[in-house]
This record gives sequence, C-alpha cells and structure tokens, in this order.
Amino acid sequence: MLKRRQSVAPGMTIEDRGEAELITHALARDELSRLRDIETEQVDFRKGLVRLGRICGYEIIDGRMETEYVAIQTPLTDTMGERVTGLEDVVIVNVLRAATPFVEGLLKAFPQARQGVISASRDEAAGMTDDGTFPISIDYVKLPEIRPTDTVIVADPMLATGSTMEAVLDEILANNPDPEQLLVLSAVAAPPGLVRLTDAVPQADLLTVAVDDELDDDGYIVPGLGDAGDRAFRTT
Repeated sequence: MLKRRQSVAPGMTIEDRGEAELITHALARDELSRLRDIETEQVDFRKGLVRLGRICGYEIIDGRMETEYVAIQTPLTDTMGERVTGLEDVVIVNVLRAATPFVEGLLKAFPQARQGVISASRDEAAGMTDDGTFPISIDYVKLPEIRPTDTVIVADPMLATGSTMEAVLDEILANNPDPEQLLVLSAVAAPPGLVRLTDAVPQADLLTVAVDDELDDDGYIVPGLGDAGDRAFRTT
C-alpha cells in the first residue's frame, strides 16, 4: 500500500518551537485557559484534562502518524480512501496520579493503545537542589512490552524541573528497545524542564500546549495551573 508520513509543517496545529513542539489547536488553548482559571472547580478541572488529552491525541495522530491509501467500495462505486496506520502500535504511559484524566482523554483517540503505569513523585520536603532538580521516588512500575515499531506517549500534565519525567523515561528505556517514536506530552511546561530532558534524553520529542515563563523557588510552574493532581482529585 502507498503510505504517506504526516509531518510537522507551517500551518499545522503542531509547531516546532525549538525547545518543544507546541500543540496550538484553538480548542487545546481554550481548554488550557479553563484549566488555568482558579475558579474552575474539581469536576470541571478533571473533565477539562480529559478533553485536553483527547484533543492532544488527535493532534498527535494528525501530525506524527502515517496514513495509507486503501481501495474501498461505497454503496455506489469503488474508490480510494485513506486510513491511519500504526494505531495498534501505541503505548501510553500514565505518570500517576495527575495524568490519569489526561490519559483518559488520550485513550479516546487511541482506544487500541497498550497502557503502562509509573508512580513517581518528587520529594517536596527535601526541596530543590542547587542544580534545579528534586530527588525522585519511583514507587510502582507496570509496563507492557515495548517494541521498536511502537509510538510511546508518556503523559504528565506538568513538566516543571524535568526531574520526575527524566526518572520515568529512565525506567521506560532501561529494559526496552528504543521505540520508533518517544513522545513526552504535557499541558504546560517550563523552560528548565525542557532543557533538562533535551539534554538527558535526546531521543524523546517534547510536546506541550504551552511553554510557561519560569519556575518559582519551590519548583512550581508560573503562571502554570496549580497542582494538577490536587485540583483533579480535590486533595491538598
């Protein structure tokens, strides 16, 4: 079958901004604005993360996956159609816990995806080190088989210092072959985290809806959207 590769190009809603690829779809920006709003309460926040995950999933399909031309028969005649390929070769890794509703949305775009879970958290009590990182605790890892032909999407709404995501990617790559595509997907990201991951895991492509201004002294993204896990699950 004749195949064509989708690509990131001017006019598409994934734009290469150097430090990251930015998902610029109007609905993604709209959902992110609602998520940022302090007046958005828990139920709407969770639903917003689900919607944003779905939008990002569709944009990944449109911008990063191949299609093939196929012969089909309509009720009236024979014609050619186009199908997305590789949808059965997708692995989505949920970085607990904030990513859970985000991943719920991704699965609406990738219903055939194999799923992995990694529970990782930074030691807030220890504080941020001089190099801008946090000690990271990995408490649970359950991953499916990852094959060289796979597209692996590692989802976490917040990419701040990059400490947690670097530890998660180390776990994924430790005993698996490099997948065809390794995508790190966030709703918002901060420049220090993007720089750290680019240096530490250069084979990963970083996708986000927004690159925010900075990190505060506690390592939180500014302007950000607060603690996504606490807001989604109504904890403090």
